[in-house]
Amino acid sequence: MIYLDYSANTPVNEIVLHRFCEVTNQYPGNANSKHTAGAEALKLQNQVSQNIAGMLNILPEEIIYTSGASESNNLAIKGTARTQRHTGKHIISTPLEHPSVSAPLTSLQEQGYEIDMVNIGRDGKVDLEHLSYLLRKDTVLVTICSVDSELGTIQPVEAIRSILNDFPDCRLHLDATQAVGKIPVDFHTADTISFAPHKFSGLVGSGVLVKRKSLILEPLIHGGSGTTLYRSGTPTVALNAAAETALSLSLSAMETNYARVRKLNGLLRDEFAKYKDITINSPQDGVPHILNISVDGIKGIQFRDKLSEYGVCVSVKSACSSDGLPSRSVFAVSRSRKNALSSWRISLSHLTTEEELFEFIEIFDKCLKELRQ
Repeated sequence: MIYLDYSANTPVNEIVLHRFCEVTNQYPGNANSKHTAGAEALKLQNQVSQNIAGMLNILPEEIIYTSGASESNNLAIKGTARTQRHTGKHIISTPLEHPSVSAPLTSLQEQGYEIDMVNIGRDGKVDLEHLSYLLRKDTVLVTICSVDSELGTIQPVEAIRSILNDFPDCRLHLDATQAVGKIPVDFHTADTISFAPHKFSGLVGSGVLVKRKSLILEPLIHGGSGTTLYRSGTPTVALNAAAETALSLSLSAMETNYARVRKLNGLLRDEFAKYKDITINSPQDGVPHILNISVDGIKGIQFRDKLSEYGVCVSVKSACSSDGLPSRSVFAVSRSRKNALSSWRISLSHLTTEEELFEFIEIFDKCLKELRQ
C-alpha cells in the first residue's frame, strides 16, 4: 500500500501511543474525584495543560479539550454565535471551509443568522477588500481555515486580524487543523483556534480549542465538571497527555519535516509537469503537504477509485466531504466546475519516501492509460 492521504489521518507515533497507555495504566482515577487517585490524575492533567500552553505561548485556562477538530469548530462557531446573538446575527466565512465549519453555519442560518461568503482570489486567498466590504456593525464572527484542507492555501491571517481590529464586537475563529504541526501558528491572532492531534501523529478522538481567556462561549455540552466550564465531561487525561506528546514531537521536528515534504512536493510537481492534461490546483506558496491536481476529462472519484485498486490511497476533497459534488475550493480558484469535478488530493508527510512517490507515478501513468481507454 502507498498511503498518500496524510491530511485525512496520520499513523500514530509509537511514543505517543506509549504515553497514552502509560497514563491510562498509571492514573486510574477520575480527575474530578476528591480522593488520592483523583488528585493524582488532576495533578497530571494540570501539568499537561501547562506544557501545552508553554508550547503554544498561551495560558493553560485558554485550553479546551474536545473529541476532535469537528467538535472544536462547532463549539467555537455555535458558542460564539449564541453568546453574541444580542449584538448581531451576521457571520462571514469562505467557500473553502471543512464541513465541520460549513455545516454549523448552515444550522445557524436556519435559526435566523445571516451568512455571507467572502470572495476567494485565483490564488485561493481571501479577498481582503471584499472582506472589508462585507463587514458590518452587527457582524459577530468571521470564521476561516488557516490552511485550506484541499488546496493547502495559507490564508493571510495577520491581515484579516488587522481589518477586524476596527470591529471590536466581531470575533475571529481559525480552523488551524491543517496548519498546526506543519507551519508556525500564532495563537494570539484569533479569538478561537481549533486543531486535532491525529493530523500530526496523535490519536483520533482528541481535539483542542484554544479560546482567548476573556471570551465567553455558550457550551455545546452541559452537565458535570470537566477541565473547563465550557466543555463538560470526565477529563480524558490519557488522551490529553498523548496530545501533549504528539504536539511536542511535531513542533520540535517541524522545520526538518517541512523541508523534507517540500522536496517531495517538488518531485511530484516536476513529474506532473510532463503531462499536458494535468492541472495543478495547489498554489506554489501553500503548504507542501497538500498537492491538489485535476486530470482533464476524468472525474476525481474515478481516479481515486482506480488508484485504490492498485493500493494507492488518495482522497477527493476532505475525508469528511460528500462524493459526487465538485470541490468548492477548486471551483473557487479555477472558476471551472469541470475542473473541480476532476480534482483530487495527494497529501504528503515526512514519512513519505521518494521510492513510494516514484512507484506512485508509475501506477498513476498506468491508471491514466486505463481510464483513457
